[in-house]
Amino acid sequence: MIGSGWAARCLGAGLDVIATDPSPAAEALMRENIDNAWPAVERLGLAGGASRKRLTFTPDLAEAVAAADFVQESVPEREDVKIAVFRDIARHCRNDVVIASSSSGLLPSRIQSQTDHPSRVVIGHPFSPVYALPLVEITGGQQTSHDAVVAAGGFYKRIGMRPLHVRKEIDAYLSDRLQCAMWHEALHLIDEGIATVPEIDAAITGGPGLRWAVMGMCLAWHAAGGPGGMRHTMEQFGPTLELPWTKLKPPTLTDELREAIITGSEDEAGNRDFREIERRRDACIVGFLEVLQRHWYPAEDDGWPELDTANA
Repeated sequence: MIGSGWAARCLGAGLDVIATDPSPAAEALMRENIDNAWPAVERLGLAGGASRKRLTFTPDLAEAVAAADFVQESVPEREDVKIAVFRDIARHCRNDVVIASSSSGLLPSRIQSQTDHPSRVVIGHPFSPVYALPLVEITGGQQTSHDAVVAAGGFYKRIGMRPLHVRKEIDAYLSDRLQCAMWHEALHLIDEGIATVPEIDAAITGGPGLRWAVMGMCLAWHAAGGPGGMRHTMEQFGPTLELPWTKLKPPTLTDELREAIITGSEDEAGNRDFREIERRRDACIVGFLEVLQRHWYPAEDDGWPELDTANA
């Protein structure tokens, strides 16, 4: 899903895409995923020359990366697999090409540990659906060069994304750590019979989730404080930090809890086909993005540094 999402976004940006995967079923599934995503890609706006016909697929990794100007890896979230794949990619692509991982939590220093020219290895963590959501978290490992981080951000901006530099190497980066805290609390509420899966989702989508889409958590609380802003909010709600409202540490994932989450999610999805759920989600996300672009996203430069090509 992540690899297909990257391909759809890059094709929509007018790029040539070469994809590779060892599975015999991979090409057909990727093209099906891209076809399902394409209405959202089109609505977000196609670049000149954008076409699904510019996708080439090969099962040969060496062939796929040999002529690449940028490489995005999206293999399963296993450190040993990523280390091996990065080692192979580096052997076959140009030494100056940035190699980015779609990892959602692994340390780049580990991923680059057996790679030739590790200075060009970065994390480029996207969010699903990649072809619609603009955020990409970028972080480097101990051997990553500043130029590689800057170049990666420049590439992602070129394809319509909003790069966020995670300045310190940390497991799970920023967004996933925040999501994980909420996920743990949701598991407790389900496990203790306080709320069902659909009720947990409703508690987010109808209230704070809509706010967060616009201004995140901190600015939302700043606005909620009225003219006094966050200073007033902290004075009023600061003492609640000492109350035992949350647990954070996850509960034991018992068979009963696992089944409650699975069946609750299936109940919430109802009879809707998976592809229909994807298309409805995409239509909503694109609508949100169109509104945010008109009313919220700043028009000025985002401050991402330009690569000093003279010294790159």
